[in-house]
Amino acid sequence: MLPGYTGTIVRDGYHAGYGHLAAALHAWCGAHLLRDLKDLYDFEPGKQDWAARMAGLLIEARDAARDARQARKTALDPGVLDDLVTHYRVLATSGLAANAYRRTATAKDARRITRRFLNFEDMILRFATRPDLDIFTNNEAERTIRPVKVQQRSSGGCWRTIEGLADFAVIQSYLSTAAKWGISKLGALRDLFNGHAWIPSGLEPSG
Repeated sequence: MLPGYTGTIVRDGYHAGYGHLAAALHAWCGAHLLRDLKDLYDFEPGKQDWAARMAGLLIEARDAARDARQARKTALDPGVLDDLVTHYRVLATSGLAANAYRRTATAKDARRITRRFLNFEDMILRFATRPDLDIFTNNEAERTIRPVKVQQRSSGGCWRTIEGLADFAVIQSYLSTAAKWGISKLGALRDLFNGHAWIPSGLEPSG
């Protein structure tokens, strides 16, 4: 899928699905990370305090990246980024140390997750090192493709024809884009069938 893609991919940890895209810039989805950290802390709040603090750090960094993007900045202030990276490494290292010799299922998960944070720092903090890109999560992409999977399930698990899939994709893309511009799907369809097809005035809504 996507051979030769050179853009930015916000993804989970399924390397087999994305590892071949060597020319792309990869970013780890922050929403997936926050869910993993929450699950870890909820299972063992007395032993996994590092997870709660790491989640707080990611949210703080997400907000800093958002503020920088809104100010038309292409990078965080060097001091802010240095503090973020230092704190990040301290939390990941302390989490690994706290669980290194514990033999519980949660401790095993904690070791796996802390090693992820240590080994994939560049991918995980991509949203902070590239605040000009709104790439903290891939939730929007997942929401956009969900209707395709829902329709597939209701059709017995597969699409009957490639033409039907293509038609569905065109309609869904049109309605999804209209919704992002604040236009209701029903309104977009009504205008379309009345001969007044809505066409976006730019690549994205202003503001």
